[in-house]
Amino acid sequence: MPTLGKVYLIGAGPGAQDLMTLRGARLLAQADVVLHDALVTAEMLELCPQAEKILVGKRCGQLSSAQQFINKQLVDHAHKAAVVVRLKGGDPMLFGRADEELRALEEAGIEVEVVPGITTALAAAATTRQPLTKRGVSRSVAFFTSSTAPDEREHDAIPDADTLVQYMGGREAIATAQRLLDGGRRPDTPVIVIENVSRADQRIRRMTIAAMAHGLGEAHGPVLVMIGDAMQTRSHQQLESRISDAIQQQLRA
Repeated sequence: MPTLGKVYLIGAGPGAQDLMTLRGARLLAQADVVLHDALVTAEMLELCPQAEKILVGKRCGQLSSAQQFINKQLVDHAHKAAVVVRLKGGDPMLFGRADEELRALEEAGIEVEVVPGITTALAAAATTRQPLTKRGVSRSVAFFTSSTAPDEREHDAIPDADTLVQYMGGREAIATAQRLLDGGRRPDTPVIVIENVSRADQRIRRMTIAAMAHGLGEAHGPVLVMIGDAMQTRSHQQLESRISDAIQQQLRA
């Protein structure tokens, strides 16, 4: 009976190569095959030049690989290669469809290990210098998404927490804002929208729930939305923001 390889579900983190864990980078350098998401950056794939790289990305509104096909790919490659990596943006265990892949591998008798990554919400909090919790303001945090499996209706319930972080929130912004307003959240509640967290083309926008209700416009990458009073801009941040805006206006002039 042939020896089966081992599969690693590795979190690539939010995008920047140096935010990958040391364990994840070491395993990538040993991988024979890497099946990676569309959100995994090219610089991250530089960590595994020796490996066969297979794109199995799933992007909202775009042609993408079916989950059952990805599961089969993992099982098939584990029968042929010693080290197989499933590389996912963020952390595999948070909105990463890890459950389906773990079950498929376990049922096939294939050894599997999960290597965590920095989930985008924590990277977003770091890059904006906005803690998700704050004494006297926020003592609870909820990560949520409205996206579901293709054969399921979207979840429209909003979690009950002081700070809310919506993954893949760009398309849902108007509906999310309206549900929050209907649920009693103040229209002037602070909101921070981060596109392409930690990458060279990262974009940060500050607004309120009332402004978010008019939509976020076109995005050119994954969007994370952080909502709650913990997102209130501190006084020195307001000054920095005004200086930055003035510099940008001068550059455009």
